[in-house]
Amino acid sequence: MEKVDLFIIGSGAAGLSAALYGARSALSILVADQSKSGGQALQIYDLENYPGLFPAVSGADFSQNLEKQAKAFGAKIIQLQVISIDKKKDFFYIKTDKGEILAKAVLLATGAQHKTLNIPGEKELYGAGVSYCAVCDGPFFCGKEVVVIGGGDSACTEALYLSSIASQVTIIHRRNTLRCQNVTAQRINAKDNIQIMYNCVAKSINGSKSGPSVVDSITILNTQSGKTQNLKTNAVFIFVGMEPQNKLIDILPKDKSGYIITNEKMETPVPGLYCAGDVRSKPLRQIITAAADGAIAAHSAWEYIQNLDGEN
Repeated sequence: MEKVDLFIIGSGAAGLSAALYGARSALSILVADQSKSGGQALQIYDLENYPGLFPAVSGADFSQNLEKQAKAFGAKIIQLQVISIDKKKDFFYIKTDKGEILAKAVLLATGAQHKTLNIPGEKELYGAGVSYCAVCDGPFFCGKEVVVIGGGDSACTEALYLSSIASQVTIIHRRNTLRCQNVTAQRINAKDNIQIMYNCVAKSINGSKSGPSVVDSITILNTQSGKTQNLKTNAVFIFVGMEPQNKLIDILPKDKSGYIITNEKMETPVPGLYCAGDVRSKPLRQIITAAADGAIAAHSAWEYIQNLDGEN
């Protein structure tokens, strides 16, 4: 059984920042994730609003450097699946698909994942023209017509990126105005190859996985007129919000959207168990707030472990 001071679940900005700060405080750190380090940051084409990081870099480059930085101070990062977490007296027993881990403190930095529309064709054509990541899949549709569903910051930022690749970008938004930041909306309006269809919702994504042709159109309902239409498109990019990955410990308090509630020290009601990043209930979810959460959580864990070691 591997033993560590702080076990971190999730290797996005929150988890890696906590690993960096914890390792610099001489804690033994183990970061676990099922996939590549970076989390949602991997989908960012240009990270331009992180203070001091200018000119902009890609989210992938940022994440890679953050991982290297954490490892340089001694943090260990591995790929595995966490199955369960139990606390017995002062220690956490974490069951994984690669064995059991004993930790003095645990940080949940599991983030959030994209919500789906649950409409016909979405699941069937996923990976064949339906995507939740413009940076990942946008280059496949260079010079083609694409649709973006959503009107928030993520949708509009991804639409701007796609406008530099695709011949035409159509934003489908269920409301009558965009919900993104003003500067992003101004950039959207300045683009000749971006059009917006307000008060519209997607009813189905149409196409076939047989042969080279995949998504070929999307059926749209205008909620004002009640009329439907088929819009030809080569791809559909969906950005309609996030769902917190909160299922590992069901007993933790959550807000109405399912995000885990903590205090300012990132503490949960379970002593030694912390939460940081996009899975936590807070007013703003950005890389900078995730990094700040991670730093605070690591410091809180260090204080907790110092007291724990003093008692043993």
